[in-house]
Amino acid sequence: MEHSGTTQPMDPHGAGGHEERDVSFGPVVRGLAGLVALLVMTGLLMRLVFGFLAEREAKDSPPANPLAQRFSRQVPPEPRLQTDPLQDLQTLHAEEDAVLNSYGWVDRKAGVVRIPVQRAIELLAQRGLPARQLPPAGGGQ
Repeated sequence: MEHSGTTQPMDPHGAGGHEERDVSFGPVVRGLAGLVALLVMTGLLMRLVFGFLAEREAKDSPPANPLAQRFSRQVPPEPRLQTDPLQDLQTLHAEEDAVLNSYGWVDRKAGVVRIPVQRAIELLAQRGLPARQLPPAGGGQ
């Protein structure tokens, strides 16, 4: 046996050092097609089963009480849950702004009115705050 200066490992599959056979795409494609077919059949079967169960439930359920239709859509008693809290908050702020920026009666009998906040600030700046009358320094004795 002659031996050269380089050592090469023995390759039982050939001299290329890698697998020379290609993958057969036929079984892979058939497997994927089978998987897709299985998924489609499962979806159709589920639709049939759910349709059957819904039909059976509708048939076996007692008829709706006639009073239920008459009294349906009633507003539940207080306190009710908020269905749209953001819209409720915006509505509240709009109502508060309308009160703060408008004229109106607070108590008509007592002659108490409401004026806009900005106008109240202007009047307060012009007239100043009312001052209290302090008792005399002598103490009154």
